[in-house]
Amino acid sequence: MGKTETFEEKLQTLKQWVEDSERIVFFGGAGVSTESGIPDFRSVDGLYNQKYDYPPETILSHTFFVRNTEEFYRFYKDKMLCLDAEPNVTHRVLAKWEQEGKLSAVVTQNIDGLHQKAGSRTVWELHGTVHKNYCQSCGKQFDAKYILASEGIPRCDAVKDGRVCNGLIKPDVVLYEEGLDPYVTDSALQAIQNADMMIIAGTSLAVYPAAGMVRYYQGKKLVLINKTATPYDSNADLVFQCGLGEVFGTFE
Repeated sequence: MGKTETFEEKLQTLKQWVEDSERIVFFGGAGVSTESGIPDFRSVDGLYNQKYDYPPETILSHTFFVRNTEEFYRFYKDKMLCLDAEPNVTHRVLAKWEQEGKLSAVVTQNIDGLHQKAGSRTVWELHGTVHKNYCQSCGKQFDAKYILASEGIPRCDAVKDGRVCNGLIKPDVVLYEEGLDPYVTDSALQAIQNADMMIIAGTSLAVYPAAGMVRYYQGKKLVLINKTATPYDSNADLVFQCGLGEVFGTFE
């Protein structure tokens, strides 16, 4: 699209594309949830520096989870379990589009479950979810509230033959150094390949392998919405450099 287009003109183009589409795929990152009050943990601010001895990427790694489990959970409970957060306008509009038969899938790098909370049903969570946790010893499942309420390191409360399991519970999230779930990845790629329109939003497209997945879209309606420029801007057919609410707020 021409660079001289105004915001309103681009918005009209977007609305027409949405109207004409039946298989929209939305690919979202942390910027989708920041408007619900969930911080982007990758941006290191003074608060992290004051409270933690390591950067977020180090803490949220498989090695750190194994070697420094208590410190991992101190950060995880404090920063990753935002259980009171509510879906924002972007989540709500995407759920509405799915109900209207316009959107075929949401592919998200987020682990907060807000898309499902808003009513979306086909959501491929590339990095897992905070709402599923499992005992590494016996496999018992636990919700996020159990993790948040636990003292120190969460332990399994399952009882067998009169003995408490006490196994270490691990969040069902993909930590750094861990691979993505092949089924989730394949399903997301299939949705992207079959899409007649793709909206990439709230992501700098810097985290791989997730960011590389957008290359599988071969259509002519690629929309990019992000506050800052991304390496993929030149490939997009429509670019909005702003917050998501400024765009999706016009659809509600």
